[in-house]
Amino acid sequence: MSDLDLVEVAPNADPPVARLLDYGKLRYLSSKKERETRKSQKSNELKEVRFRPNIGVHDFDAKLRKVRQFIGNGDKVKLTVRFRGREAVHNDLGLSLLKRVAEELKDDIRLEQQPSMEGRAMSMVLIPSPAITARNERKEAVATE
Repeated sequence: MSDLDLVEVAPNADPPVARLLDYGKLRYLSSKKERETRKSQKSNELKEVRFRPNIGVHDFDAKLRKVRQFIGNGDKVKLTVRFRGREAVHNDLGLSLLKRVAEELKDDIRLEQQPSMEGRAMSMVLIPSPAITARNERKEAVATE
């Protein structure tokens, strides 16, 4: 009986409720439950793919495949076009590049953030379309069974 503690279970109740129990065990069980809930949550990562305004065709295709892979995994993707030196004057090239990526992926994505300039970089954020998200959730449900 000496290893039990008096723990206030419901301090906001009227009258407050206290119980005799092992406080260490209570803390252990609550932290275990918290870890389980954290494990079951899907972390929504933000992946970034960087472009340059004068990118080659094959480099563009390789980066587009990477973006497709990230979107297929259910991740958000931030597309960034970096401008160096005098390239910053031609931000229309960066805008057309980002629109080209969005056009190539129009069936798989939704725009979360329109293209915008941030210093010497132009960026936009893409998220998977609801169809892709639903397909990933079905895959996870099958994997956990």
